[in-house]
Amino acid sequence: MEQTGARTDRLGVLLDQFDQAREMAEVRLAGLGDEEYLWEPVAGCWSVRRRAEATTPRAYGPGEWVLDKGAPDIPANEYAEVARQAAGGMSVAKIAEDWSVSVGRVEEVLAHTGEPPPDEAPFTTLAWRLGHLHSCFAGQWEWTFGERRRDPHLLVDFSPSADVALERFWALIDRWRADVGRVTEEQLDTVGFSQYPYGSDPDDPYIGVLAGDNLEFIHHMSEIAVLRDLYRLRSTLSW
Repeated sequence: MEQTGARTDRLGVLLDQFDQAREMAEVRLAGLGDEEYLWEPVAGCWSVRRRAEATTPRAYGPGEWVLDKGAPDIPANEYAEVARQAAGGMSVAKIAEDWSVSVGRVEEVLAHTGEPPPDEAPFTTLAWRLGHLHSCFAGQWEWTFGERRRDPHLLVDFSPSADVALERFWALIDRWRADVGRVTEEQLDTVGFSQYPYGSDPDDPYIGVLAGDNLEFIHHMSEIAVLRDLYRLRSTLSW
């Protein structure tokens, strides 16, 4: 019998959430042009750049165009995630390894008093947000359903073309979504079913990883939507 209405099983709830977010994102990205894709609202934005023109120390990608990435650190907007990882039993040493920082830096973050932290996160272009999502989901697929050997930083050939970037991105998302849709109940509960190396995936049950993937998609697509609004209203901005 064909199923109707919202699913209530664990995987179904997460898939329905993702599918709805994807549908909204595709509508929001319709008509994206190259100028808007690479628009820098303020000086010093992270973006997609030619390798020779990269301004960040760890910009990455396998081809001519790379994605900006700064020096190793834990940005202020990730303090709560670090605290969550520590509360969940992840060792300070493992957290430090995941973030490529010293144990002392993690201890500083965990000792944070709760006062509003400084805004250290960089402002980014729409191209950066989309490229970051593409890189994350390409890595998630490779280290969950693929050969689990290729560096996630070398999986995406970044492009200055909005059309090319979106075509490649949605093709990757289709592959990832198809394989996630075949995950079993046992696999959902398997710790380390995803071995994605840049995070806590190897220490988490896969259902938690999937929930995190949904959040990553939703919050970056929300930021992309805001950037589209800012671009539309750019002539009225005062900064």
